[in-house]
Parts: sequence; structure tokens; C-alpha cells
Amino acid sequence: MLKITWSKVDNFDILQPIRIWLNGIEIDNPQLAHLLCRFIPVQCPFARDIYLFGQKIAHIPPLCKLNPLYEQVIGLRFRALCYLADVCGEDVGSYC
Repeated sequence: MLKITWSKVDNFDILQPIRIWLNGIEIDNPQLAHLLCRFIPVQCPFARDIYLFGQKIAHIPPLCKLNPLYEQVIGLRFRALCYLADVCGEDVGSYC
């Protein structure tokens, strides 16, 4: 009987280069930091309640955690906020 081991295949992550790239982005420009804070939402934009004739019939839960790059994108937004607050001395309350 032939036994196949998948141990080397299990560790393969096709998104690892993108994760490394996103984690390696350094924020050193206020315009870039503002752009990232505007385009990366604070909350997951996909959570919705569906109403029919004024009655809630369904709820779609936030699906952001299913995004395999969610942690890296949120980390990028956090680094942009920190840059604006710590380095530029700006009030980031409008982005929260």
C-alpha cells in the first residue's frame, strides 16, 4: 500500500509573499498615510441586516475575518494612524 505524506505541502502558503510585502511597507509620507486611513475601513463594511416590509429577515455577519490578508491590512492601517499621530502630530480622531 502506498502512503502519501503531505507534510511539505501543508506548510506551503501561496499568500506568504503578499503578507511579507504588506508587513514590510513603511509609512514615511503623510499623503500615503492619509490615503491608507481613508481607504481601509475601521469596521468590516460587509455586515448587513436585511429587512422586508420593515421586519428584519436576515443578518449577514462580517466576513472580513475570512479574508486571508485581513490582519496585514489592518496592521497597515494601524501603522499609518501611528505615523500620523506620533510623527506628524496630527489628530487622528476623524479616522476612528
